[in-house]
Amino acid sequence: MALDAETRDQLVDTVRRYVSERLRPLEAKVAEDDAIPDEVIAEMKEMGLYGLSIPAEYGGLDLSMEDECLVAMELGRTSPAFRSAFGTNVGIGAQGLVMFGTPEQKQKYLPGVASGEIITSFALTEPEAGSDSGAVQTRATLDGDAYVLNGAKRYITNANKADLFTVMARTDPSKPGGGGVSAFLVERKLEGLSVGKPEKKMGQQGAHICDVTFDNVRVPVENRLGRENEGFKVAMQVLDRGRLHISAVCVGVAERLIADCVAYATERKQFGQTLSQFQLVQGMIADCKTEALAAKALMLETAKKRDAGENVTMEAAATKYFASEMVGRVADKAVQIFGGAGYIADYGIERFYRDVRIFRIYEGTSQIQQVIIARETLKRGG
Repeated sequence: MALDAETRDQLVDTVRRYVSERLRPLEAKVAEDDAIPDEVIAEMKEMGLYGLSIPAEYGGLDLSMEDECLVAMELGRTSPAFRSAFGTNVGIGAQGLVMFGTPEQKQKYLPGVASGEIITSFALTEPEAGSDSGAVQTRATLDGDAYVLNGAKRYITNANKADLFTVMARTDPSKPGGGGVSAFLVERKLEGLSVGKPEKKMGQQGAHICDVTFDNVRVPVENRLGRENEGFKVAMQVLDRGRLHISAVCVGVAERLIADCVAYATERKQFGQTLSQFQLVQGMIADCKTEALAAKALMLETAKKRDAGENVTMEAAATKYFASEMVGRVADKAVQIFGGAGYIADYGIERFYRDVRIFRIYEGTSQIQQVIIARETLKRGG
């Protein structure tokens, strides 16, 4: 549901001030501790950030895709770990339930998801199924009034905090690829479900990923999400929305880095003048700004198309591909503009350089986006 202009502006401004005044001063501490303070989590719940995309009837803000992207851009102006704390509730961990859940499933879980009482997670990736999402090997075997799940998932965001997993598991082993995969709502408390230790990562300290193992986990039939063997359809539609959200975050990070570069370049002096007076530095700033503007325009246009009910599979892939690659180039130029200061931890530039690298990998690698873009373009005839 699209907000009226005044309400939307108030929301965006509130998030912008919260990011600037509350979250940015904590960036170094979060990276060092590899944890977001409990009081910040409580504040984000109180602000409604866990329910940005959840329908209003279940206590969420029910933002349109465009409005969600505008908020996500503001959240991109600080360490991505903050957004990751509630990102699965807004995106891939909850959208399958929003899009395909039964009235009973929605009533049972969505109010808690919107408030942040329930943390969600999306369990698709496996040791042998990442980019090839149709290669899922986790099995779900029907046994009376429950499906019995066996298998393992890898690199699952927020798994150590999650109360509810959307799990992709193979219900028909005779069907190759995604045709035999179903989606399930799996509660953390079920016997046989275990979560591994958080992985040590290149960046985004404070955001955690873990392995999840299923050992004869009995999931009630009523917790199947959508029809049997149509889990791949659930996953792909969830990822279309998630890719636009991630694109907006990429734009926000790029705008943050550009602002930091401009501030540094107008103060730092070399050869008797500020860095901003050197045309080669100006060229790097110009490249960064141009690419960020292009990514923002593509992202907002695609969000509006999705809100209008159009199929945006190709456009969402193109947006995520361009925006995630763009922010990587901006981060690289930011290190270059800061020089030695960009390589040490004090200024935070090297942290962002590491943080943004994952954007080209999760929710579909750049190469998978290329495949989708080409496939859809060929299908449409140009």
